[in-house]
Amino acid sequence: MSKIIIHGGFFSESSTNHETKVAKQNALLQIVKNSYEYLKSHTALETVVYAVSQLEDDVLFNAGTGSQIQSDGKIRMSAAIMDGTTQKFSGVINIEEVQNPIQVALELMKVDDRVLGGEGATLFARNHGFEKYSTEIPQRKAEYEAKLNSLGTGTVGCVALDDKGKIAVATSTGGKGFEIPGRISDSATVAGNYANEFCGVSLTGVGEDIVSGAVASKIVTRVTDGFSIEKAFEKTFDELKPFDGFAGAIGIDKNGTIFHQDSHPSMVYAWFDGDNERVFE
Repeated sequence: MSKIIIHGGFFSESSTNHETKVAKQNALLQIVKNSYEYLKSHTALETVVYAVSQLEDDVLFNAGTGSQIQSDGKIRMSAAIMDGTTQKFSGVINIEEVQNPIQVALELMKVDDRVLGGEGATLFARNHGFEKYSTEIPQRKAEYEAKLNSLGTGTVGCVALDDKGKIAVATSTGGKGFEIPGRISDSATVAGNYANEFCGVSLTGVGEDIVSGAVASKIVTRVTDGFSIEKAFEKTFDELKPFDGFAGAIGIDKNGTIFHQDSHPSMVYAWFDGDNERVFE
């Protein structure tokens, strides 16, 4: 019954070379299979954090190490998790200099104030044993200095269903690059990261469009109300069309149905159910 799907943002065929595309395909397959093995002996919640931590540590993706640089030269990251069983959501917004923002989000599950931003999020991380860590890599510095903003990277996420039928979701981002300091993405909101006992959904794309469409929460709510996951995705993505919303989403429902959709190809993703695997083409 266990299922898992991950995403690593978007890429552009015109600006992504073949070697990078293959590297992303291989990395996603390796991470999703590693995480499926982990899922066999851990909960869905533990597994989504495990999977997203690996994505944050891979410089191919824009989360954690390798995050985009904002207009003032600093890196600020956001991440969130949601436990579909307990309905607890926790996250960090614009946190700085931690290796794995998703692990800080997990630590926040233990306290009452479960969503922290800016200096408060970073201070919480320091006070809970998360050491100072530079997530800047030479490639991002070069892009920043040249004022480039590649669509070859994006938010990362994971949705997992464990063998007890519990669903969890985790999402992490390094931002869009060159944004105004203080800008808030969708990743640490219920528009970009949402789950309950019926379904879990993680988003990537343009945060402002995803928030405007309340995408993750709409899809999960529609599945809860009786829509199939396919129809819930279809209706929600149709509602992005009037403003040309740029989004990609992955999801799993309580029956183990894995689904993904994007409004502007191509979202990079991989899924595995123990027997079958699929990766973006």
